[in-house]
Amino acid sequence: MIQHPPRAGDDRLVRAIGPLALGVNMVNLTVGGGIFVLPGVIAAQLGAAAILAYLVCSAAVALVFLCFAEIGSRVTRSGGAYAYIEDAFGPFAGFVASVLLWFGWNVLSDAALTVALTDAVATQLPLLVQPLPRATFMVGLCAGLAWVNVIGVRTGVRFVLVNTAIKLVPLLLLIAAGLFAVNRDFLTISKWPDVPSFGAGALILFFAFAGAESGLNASGEIANPVRTVPRGVALGMSGILLIYLGLQTVAQGVLGPELAKNADAPLAAVARVVLGAWGGGLLFAASVMSIFATLSGDILGAPRVVFASARDGHLPAFLAKVHHRYKTPFASIVFFAALIAALAISGTFRFLAVVASGSILLVYLGVSLSVIRLRRRDGPPPPGSFALPWGHLIPALSCAVVSWLLIQLTRAEAVGLATLAGVSVLLYAVRTQVRR
Repeated sequence: MIQHPPRAGDDRLVRAIGPLALGVNMVNLTVGGGIFVLPGVIAAQLGAAAILAYLVCSAAVALVFLCFAEIGSRVTRSGGAYAYIEDAFGPFAGFVASVLLWFGWNVLSDAALTVALTDAVATQLPLLVQPLPRATFMVGLCAGLAWVNVIGVRTGVRFVLVNTAIKLVPLLLLIAAGLFAVNRDFLTISKWPDVPSFGAGALILFFAFAGAESGLNASGEIANPVRTVPRGVALGMSGILLIYLGLQTVAQGVLGPELAKNADAPLAAVARVVLGAWGGGLLFAASVMSIFATLSGDILGAPRVVFASARDGHLPAFLAKVHHRYKTPFASIVFFAALIAALAISGTFRFLAVVASGSILLVYLGVSLSVIRLRRRDGPPPPGSFALPWGHLIPALSCAVVSWLLIQLTRAEAVGLATLAGVSVLLYAVRTQVRR
């Protein structure tokens, strides 16, 4: 029974993230801008049965995040999923996982968020349509978020907590007010979707839960990870499910068959019915704040994968530098934010975006397999750590779910994912040869 301790470099970081901060950030990273269109999209696919699809999908997602909970309480160094896979399968698998995680998933997603936020603000500030002001705004946004996270992990955590609270208040208000306006007849399932339609809807919802794992990237700064990780994961995933169910129930119960016809802005339509004319403006402000909060949460966690990979010798050593005063991986934070800004301004992330979904699925598969690998190699988790029941059953089921989702990728997504994985393998080979 082996506990995997932090490595040299992590001891310069400050462990300041508790269960509440971890759970709230997981909610923040998942409940982003997509939630404002998700109810309409899933209703068009499944009708009133969408609420049941959330429950089915949450059970599948729970299998994956139970694996994160066990291995995250066992491997406590920075890097999150990268660190788990690297500890289980070695440097080569770790390097590929790090590229898939910090670039294939986080950088591309955050570049898209930066563009979406700029576009939303531009509707009220038309100056941002012009190239130079638009680029200046993007650079300023990324630089500001980087600065907040460089000056201290506690500052970054507090910033995320405040942003998350601000973005959730309008959504929770909509749920609370909307429950009194629900027409129960609209929640009756008059027609059950066929199996292919239900599967397609579940696939959409699975990706709606993606992103929560990024909260664990800062695992080297989580206080008492043996207890904090499983509690934070449970808190975060429960909060995500309750918010999703609440919004879908209110949207379906208020709009009924009209929900499927409001795929572009279903929650804004609900807000206008429930809250009046000012409700649409409130939801617009909430959508802007939601994107901003998600972006701030990602810049808190994702650079830690870059830091961990550099610390382990996979990326240039300067990216593993820790600020002597603030005790934060400042070089990786600045590098990550600069890359986001560059991709957002150039628009090249759109061409690369096809790899994002496949990247996170391969990471999920790697984490699930890592649980099995560590149990076989090192024995069960030490006493006091979170341990999954029933041996290898849960990680095996998690592997099955993720493998099924990988099969559903489009040809373009599969080719893009294979290309990114091939490039990472080539980079690892070149790096190995240079070091020799």
